[in-house]
Amino acid sequence: MWLINSSIGRKVVMSVTGIALILFLTFHASMNVVALISAKGYNMICEFLGANWYAVVATIGLAGLVALHFIFAIWLTIQNQKARGNSKYAITNKPEKVEWASQNMLVLGFIVVLGMGLHLYNFWYNMMYAELAGIKNDIAATDGVGYIADTFSCPCYAAIYVVWLVALWFHLTHGFWSALQTLGWNGKVWFNRWKCISAAYTTIVIAMFVAVVVAFAAGYRPADFNEANAEPTCVEQKECSMLPDCPMQKGCCGEKSQCPKVQGECGRMMGE
Repeated sequence: MWLINSSIGRKVVMSVTGIALILFLTFHASMNVVALISAKGYNMICEFLGANWYAVVATIGLAGLVALHFIFAIWLTIQNQKARGNSKYAITNKPEKVEWASQNMLVLGFIVVLGMGLHLYNFWYNMMYAELAGIKNDIAATDGVGYIADTFSCPCYAAIYVVWLVALWFHLTHGFWSALQTLGWNGKVWFNRWKCISAAYTTIVIAMFVAVVVAFAAGYRPADFNEANAEPTCVEQKECSMLPDCPMQKGCCGEKSQCPKVQGECGRMMGE
């Protein structure tokens, strides 16, 4: 299969998976910005995704894209080193018009992967995985704003994330236009245009991520933050949970609309 057996095919795989990951980052950044506007709105998105089957399938697909991109990156690097042979040990001057990011894509890639591992631990493990595994944490699995505030209240985490995002910016600014060039959009007219577009697009996406990190690290909270993180208001949770099919089994009897059988009783306990 030429996608595996030829260097051009491997570059195509790198390009396609890279563009797919950029699109995901665009969605993720757009979603994160909602946390700056409305805690309830962001948590609604987290609940909509959560551990639902479509989110789990998308997560598996995303993991596959990351794995393919990383494996083929190492494969191409090893191939290039073999092609250079002994010349790679020679002392040479830095080639003209070659970007720093272009010469350090693998190193930047490793930093990105390490940062991704930390990100998965702080958020995915405590949210989607916790919901799938039935793990109970101090912060609810669907309380995305709560996890953002808790994570970035630590200055060390905030600093690490900013460094990670800077490395990701360097990686994407080169990878974006390079992928398009590999896929055939490499004419003389569009070459410089794609470089400008990739730099601008990547800067906007990364800036959205950084804005969330810096804002929450500085103590910013959306206006409805406390309301979104308020404790359930049911005053008789124990008695409510003893009723047949009470929504307390899913969290709080405040979710009475999901349980018509005990709607009136839960409403009475809540003073409604």
